[in-house]
This record gives sequence, C-alpha cells and structure tokens, in this order.
Amino acid sequence: MNVTSNKRLLALDVMRGITIAGMILVNNPGSWQHAYAPLKHAQWNGLTPTDLIFPFFMFIMGISTYISLKKYNFTFNTPTALKIIKRTIVIFLIGIALNWFALLCYTHNPLPFEQIRILGVMQRLALCYGASALIALLLKHKYIPYLIVILLVGYFIILITGNGFAYDETNILSIVDRSILGNAHVYQNSHIDPEGLLSTIPSIAHVLIGFCVGKLLMEVKDIHEKLERLFLIGTILTFAGFLFSYGCPFNKKIWSPTFVLVTCGLGSSLLALLVWIIDIKGYKKWSRFFESFGVNPLFIYVMAGVIGVSICATNVTYQGESTSIQQVVYQCALQPVFGNQGGSLAYAILFVLLNWSIGYILYKKKIYIKI
Repeated sequence: MNVTSNKRLLALDVMRGITIAGMILVNNPGSWQHAYAPLKHAQWNGLTPTDLIFPFFMFIMGISTYISLKKYNFTFNTPTALKIIKRTIVIFLIGIALNWFALLCYTHNPLPFEQIRILGVMQRLALCYGASALIALLLKHKYIPYLIVILLVGYFIILITGNGFAYDETNILSIVDRSILGNAHVYQNSHIDPEGLLSTIPSIAHVLIGFCVGKLLMEVKDIHEKLERLFLIGTILTFAGFLFSYGCPFNKKIWSPTFVLVTCGLGSSLLALLVWIIDIKGYKKWSRFFESFGVNPLFIYVMAGVIGVSICATNVTYQGESTSIQQVVYQCALQPVFGNQGGSLAYAILFVLLNWSIGYILYKKKIYIKI
C-alpha cells in the first residue's frame, strides 16, 4: 500500500486526538487526592504516563508545522510571517484568558490582573509554534538539527551552572521567572513554573524535532518507508534519552534535555504504531472516537478548560450544604459505587465523554474551528 507524500496520515489526527483526550482526562479527576498514580505527574525527577501527554502533542505540532508550511514552499515573506505571528498572539492570549477565567470564577474578582499567571500550556504552545515556524522559514532545514543540539546543550549548561535540578527557589528557572514575571504571576503550586521562561528553550527544540520528523516522513511516498523511519527515529531518540539520563534526569517541570529526547522518541514510536494499525492494516473504526478530538484539538482543549472550571467553581445546595457540582457528582454518585480512586477516574472519564460529545457533533458536521 502506497500513499503520496502530500496525503494526510490519519494516524496524525488520531494521535493528536489521543493527546487531547489524555490531557482532559488527567486535568479533571474527581479528586486530586485520590487520582491513580499513573494519572499524576512525577513530583520532580522521573516519568509517568501523564508526563508523556503534553510533549506528545508538541511533537505532533512540530510535524503539523512542517506539513502546513510546506504549501508555502518554506518561503519567508511578510504575509506568511504576519499570519504566524497573529496565530501565536491569539493562542497566547487565549491561554491568559483561561487563567483569567479561572481566577474570576474562584475569586469573583472581574479584574484580578495582579494575580493572573502569565504563562501556561496554551502560552507554551504559542511561543514554541511561533518560534519554530519562523525558524523553519528563515533557516535552511539542513541546519535545524544543529540548532536543536545547540538549544539542548546550551540549556543543559544553564541547568548545571544555575542549580537547575534543585526543587526549590534557588533554581535558576525559578529565579528568572520571579524576577521577570513577578511572584504573583507564576505558577503558585510549585517552586518551579512547569511552563516557565527558560524551559521554553528546550520546548522549542522539542517542536523542531517534530518538524524534522515531519520532513523525513513527507520526503518519502511509500507508507512502509515512513513506518521504518518513524521506528528508527523513535529507537534512536529513546535510547539517547535513557543513556544521557544518568547525568541529566528526566524532568517535566524543567523540561530537561533528556525529557525532550525520550518523549520525542516514544512519540515517534507511538505514531509508527498508529500508522501501522490505521494506515497500513486499515483498522480505523476504533479511531473515530479520537478523530473527534484530533480535528478540533485546541478548541476542544480550551472548551474543556472552561467547562471544567465552571463545574468546579459553581456551587449548589445539596443536603443543606453548599458544594460544587463536581463534588456532588463525585462524592454522591460515583464514590459510593466505585470507591475513592475508581470514582475519581469515573468522573474524569465522564468529563472526557462530555467534551467528546460536543467534539463529535462538530466532527460529523465537518465544522473545523482553527485557533
């Protein structure tokens, strides 16, 4: 079975959908205290299944960036640059709006600007997309792998010289974020902002790796050769990540260089597996669930954030007490049936299905909301 280099791989949409569904699942447990361990991030060094979800999405974003810029022949011009900058700004502002909405719901202060967190998931996506897309237009592609190495090695030097592996406020990442953004505008539940300023450096390298993988995929027409390249890249990057982890541990909060290598490697291997299952073997029926997420990924992620905050921040009177809608569903309906951890997971699954139902309607009507 052959496909042309410009044919869209269904596996890309499915993997993108899996990551969005995964992010929604782990971000909305019935109880943070009782969430299963694999559905939590590593406290500091280490790697859990949850730690893979966001970097997988960024890896896919790199591949998609190559595909989308290919139609412009990677030629830098003012209209294309302005389009990239505009999209970067829009995504960044949506991220700030989500942070503002959460503060509004919990504090009932319509202008909580002195407390708004400036960075976040959407903001990281915006900065990495904008930087990677402009680099792809301005730099010859044969030099991009060298730039990736420079970014990762340079960042590692920053970490080892700036106490970057310490989980406290002496960490150079924490110092830079608090100095530039201010104490009130960084992530409050950790010493380190997981989407901080300095850790954007390896995140850009992360997306550029995805971009290079996209280039290697689209250069060949044969689907089996695409599969071989994905498995080869996945093996090399994963092995390199584990090899270097002896001196540079995996760490999502600081987005360590080895975290970049191993998550891109595992992401490439997962994509290869999906290509084999979906695009080669033709087993597609199961994947339609994730396609609904994958064709409108950022819209559904933002929508899930708004709905999740609204459910958690809206109180109702239940048995004479004021409690959130989330706690009514979890404590009164799910916990008695499934237990603490099972009930927490059941709530998260129901929340994913709620968002899927909206995404499925858009998917069936072929409504694609681009952000």
